Amino acid sequence: MIQNKNIVLTGGDSGIGMEVLKLLLAGKNRVLCVDKNIGNLEKINDDNLIIMQRDVSSKEAVDEIFETAIEKLGSIDIFYANAGYPYYEEMNYADWDRVARMFETNVYSPIYSYQKYVQYLNGKPGIFAITVSAIGQMAMPGFTIYSASKFAMHGFQQGLRLEMPKNVQLTCLYPVATDTNFFKAANEKEFKKPFPVQQPDVVARKMVKGIEKGKKSVSPCALFGISQLLIKFCPLVRTAYWALEKRKFNEFRGIQ
Repeated sequence: MIQNKNIVLTGGDSGIGMEVLKLLLAGKNRVLCVDKNIGNLEKINDDNLIIMQRDVSSKEAVDEIFETAIEKLGSIDIFYANAGYPYYEEMNYADWDRVARMFETNVYSPIYSYQKYVQYLNGKPGIFAITVSAIGQMAMPGFTIYSASKFAMHGFQQGLRLEMPKNVQLTCLYPVATDTNFFKAANEKEFKKPFPVQQPDVVARKMVKGIEKGKKSVSPCALFGISQLLIKFCPLVRTAYWALEKRKFNEFRGIQ
């Protein structure tokens, strides 16, 4: 269990972030939890929790998070860039700003946070964590822009490992679809979730343990790992899986 650390966690008001927060607070860690929505956070009565309501999608917001963390916590042992959101939609439009908004949150913010954190550490040991996603390794119909943002983060962490300083531990989370408000955020219209679906508390426990053990990556779903091996040797497995998921997407679009 991670204990007695000073931690920044973004996207902690719901889903995986909320479950991670519960585990961190149970370990008597002091946590600066940042989210643009704080309704659930405000229900938690714990002196070790500091709530900050911010949208993390701008340089100014990230700068302010670091300033607040240093002021309130005194130090940052772990920075967990978890905030992110999806779209579930058909790519049949031209909207620069809509794409930019997702990349500002899902890509620019964690990259800039890493840059800031390394500067802050100045050679001291520290842990940086990112929620990437299994969809950053295999795209899905309906999640094209979201997949692109997570592929970007997968490439980012891959490149970092070739050049990052030895004082930094980088742990990346690769969850499959998780049963949270994620899907409501993706589209107000109900749609069938991709297979398989995990529970957020399971994902959170594995991620916290992964950070504690110094793992480079955490894949909470064993089935996904097995499927990747199968796909490597038999690409038709991926083709069949995509066909099933595309059928769900066509139902969402009203196409039989």
